Amino acid sequence: MTATSPRTVLLAAPRGFCAGVDRAIEIVDIALEHYGAPVYVRHAIVHNTHVVADLESRGAVFVEDEDEVPEGGVIVFSAHGIPPEVRERAAARGLDQIDATCPLVTKVHFEAREYAEKGMSIILIGHEGHQEVVGTMGQAPESINLVETPEDVAELDLPDPTKVAYVSQTTLSVDETTGIIAAIKERYPLARGPKGDDICYATQNRQDATKVLSERSDLVLVVGSENSSNSQRMVEVALGHGAPAAHLIDDATHIDPAWLEGVDTIGLTSGASAPDQLVTGVIDWLQAQDRGAVVERLDVIEEDMHFALPAKLRNLPVVGV
Repeated sequence: MTATSPRTVLLAAPRGFCAGVDRAIEIVDIALEHYGAPVYVRHAIVHNTHVVADLESRGAVFVEDEDEVPEGGVIVFSAHGIPPEVRERAAARGLDQIDATCPLVTKVHFEAREYAEKGMSIILIGHEGHQEVVGTMGQAPESINLVETPEDVAELDLPDPTKVAYVSQTTLSVDETTGIIAAIKERYPLARGPKGDDICYATQNRQDATKVLSERSDLVLVVGSENSSNSQRMVEVALGHGAPAAHLIDDATHIDPAWLEGVDTIGLTSGASAPDQLVTGVIDWLQAQDRGAVVERLDVIEEDMHFALPAKLRNLPVVGV
């Protein structure tokens, strides 16, 4: 390819919104239509600055604590899940609660409670402080031990090595968890894991697509916000699977033109909480550059997943109707 011919943009599929994110945003949309503004949302409904800003413009109010919501107000719990005491405090304040927790996160919560009820010590693989981890640890705080690395596993001192189980944050990479799970099984050979992988199907699919992009691209761009764990992991996966360079960008304004020097093929994808119009904006920006860009779709995995809305939101009338 000559320096004057258009660059190739390999556009990954699947990318962008997963079923859990679609569901969470739809929940806030329906709540705004039915109850009217303001609707309070505990923590960012999903980890994307553009999504949050759009919902704020329509009357969603984001808070970090349920105590910030006026008594009797409407509160939506984010897709990342919450510890049980949050629900209890919200009930004590008379808040109308709507739970947008991703069903795959709810599955991990169920696993943690089930293991705890059986008297097992639980090892949670995850990142300290992440909202999903906070919610999962709250399911059985006396039983859960958080680890982030194989070295953390070596420092554990669990009371009964024959009664150990492990679960993981859903937005990690399989590559990231494999070594930690191996360390758990080496130290606790009888450790039980979940019946199915805790890693979210969408997280895994987007990482698999990123691996293919990495093999074919001079540069990989991942559209997603800095606080998005799954988007951060995609950059790491790209760099770990051969991409000469990879960057996380919130939108086209975050692209450094210097990144394009000597680049003929750009791999483009987005995290599970990034709206696709941001990807379109990146394509428009690349096509407006001196060499232009030709887009080729890279289909890696077909994705067809949908999660039902909470029962209380189905067939609700719109406010004022």
